[in-house]
Amino acid sequence: MNLNQVTLPVREMEISTDFYRRLGFLQIVDTPHYARFACPDDGATFSLSLEAELPENNTHGAIIYFEHQQLDDWVKEIQLRGIELAQLPTEQSYLWREAIVFDPSGNKIKLYWAGENRLNPPWRVEKKYHRK
Repeated sequence: MNLNQVTLPVREMEISTDFYRRLGFLQIVDTPHYARFACPDDGATFSLSLEAELPENNTHGAIIYFEHQQLDDWVKEIQLRGIELAQLPTEQSYLWREAIVFDPSGNKIKLYWAGENRLNPPWRVEKKYHRK
């Protein structure tokens, strides 16, 4: 089993697709109501869906994470492309280094590097579903 993609709601497709291209993603589908992007390193994808009724203050609570080993360099690069950060790269108590940006529709985006701690934090547990 594997996660296919995450779809984010957006208010304005053209402004939003420009934002994600400036973050460095490759746009692979472009329609007036739907766009899809590929991550440059591993082929993972995510998409945008036009939602005309999206509230002005988009507070649905979803957060999408994009991982990059050279986080600080990536942040400097996207700042040069006009992306404003809500939080510069910061060491977190859960052993990740992360920055925060908001897309033009208010979706919270975390740019991070966790290394080995992403899948194997010191507090890792392994639980599987067992039919009773």
